Amino acid sequence: MADLSPASIRQGIQPVKYGIVAFLRRGPIPPMSLPVLLIILAIGFAALAWSADFFVEGASALARHLGVSSLLIGLTVVGIGTSLPEMLVSAIAALDGTPGMALGNALGSNVANVGLILGTTALITPLAMHSGILRREFPLLMVVVAFTALLLADATLSRLDGFLLLGGLVAVLAWMARQARRPAGESDVMARELEAALPEDMPVGRATLRIALGLIVLLVSSRILVWAAVALASQLGVSDLVIGLTIVAIGTSLPELAAGIASVRRGEDELAVGNIVGSNLFNLLAVLGIAGVIAPFAVNGVSLARDYGIMTLFMLAIAVIGFFIGKSGRLGRLEGGILLTGFVAYQVMLFVVQG
Repeated sequence: MADLSPASIRQGIQPVKYGIVAFLRRGPIPPMSLPVLLIILAIGFAALAWSADFFVEGASALARHLGVSSLLIGLTVVGIGTSLPEMLVSAIAALDGTPGMALGNALGSNVANVGLILGTTALITPLAMHSGILRREFPLLMVVVAFTALLLADATLSRLDGFLLLGGLVAVLAWMARQARRPAGESDVMARELEAALPEDMPVGRATLRIALGLIVLLVSSRILVWAAVALASQLGVSDLVIGLTIVAIGTSLPELAAGIASVRRGEDELAVGNIVGSNLFNLLAVLGIAGVIAPFAVNGVSLARDYGIMTLFMLAIAVIGFFIGKSGRLGRLEGGILLTGFVAYQVMLFVVQG
C-alpha cells in the first residue's frame, strides 16, 4: 500500500521543486555550430509566440466566465499575455546571472515594438489613432519611462527598485480597471475593437487547459531561448546586452507583431497601437521589475544611457508622429518607413559598437 504520510509527500515534492529550479537555471551549454544555434532560436521563438497566444485565448475566455468586462480583459489580460515572453526570458536570464540580457530584452522589445512592429504595420496600412484610451495612455507611458529612468539613474536595478516597479504595475492595472468601468469607455473606438477581437467563448475546462499548456510551453521555450542566446553571444563575441537588445528582443516581440498585423487586417487600427503602448508599459514595469526582484544587478552606465535614451526617443516618436507631424491622429506609410529605418539603423549600430 502506498505511503501517503505528510513526510512521504514532502519527500516526493522536493525533487519536483528543485527539478524546476534546476531546469530554469542555466547548466553547461554543449558546443553547437552557428547554424544549429540559429535553428534552435527560430524554433524557440515560434514556440514562444504560439504559447503566448494560446495562453491569452485561455485566460481571456476564463476571465469572461468570471464576469470580467471585455475592455478590462483587453487592457490587462491580453496586454500581460503578449508580454509574457519578455517576462519569462528576462526572469530566466536574471536567474542565470546574465543581467545584460534581461535589461536588453526589456529595452530592446520596446524599441522593436515601435520601430519594427508599429513601423511595419503602418507600412501595410496607415493607422488612425483617435481613441480616448490611447490619448490617456500616452502620457501614462511617458510617466513610466521617466519613473524607470529615475530608478536606473545609478546604473543599478536593486531589489527595492524591482518592487517599486511591480508596485507601479499594480497601480497601472488599477487605473486600467477604473477606466474600463467608465460608461463612456463603451463608446470608445478602441473599446469596440477590443470587444470584437477577443476570442469566442469556450468551456471553462478547455480554457484552463489552454492556460496550463501555454504556460508550460512558455517556460520550456524561454529556457531554451536563453540557453541558445547566451551561446550565440559567446560565438559572435558580443555582450549579453547586445544579444538581448537585438535577436532576443525581436524574437520575444513576435506576439505583438502577430497581434498588430491581425488587428490591421481586421481594420482595428486603434487596437494595433494600443497593443504596442500596453506592451511597452508592461515591459518596463513587469519585465524589469521581476528581473530586479529575482536578481538585482548593475549595468554599464554609458550603455544604459545610450540604449535607454534611444528607447525614450522611440516612445516619444509615437506621440510626435501621430499627433504633430502627420495628419492629426494618423500614422502614415512615410512615418512608418521612418520608424522602421530608425530601428534597422539602431540594430546595425549595436553590432558595430558592440557595447
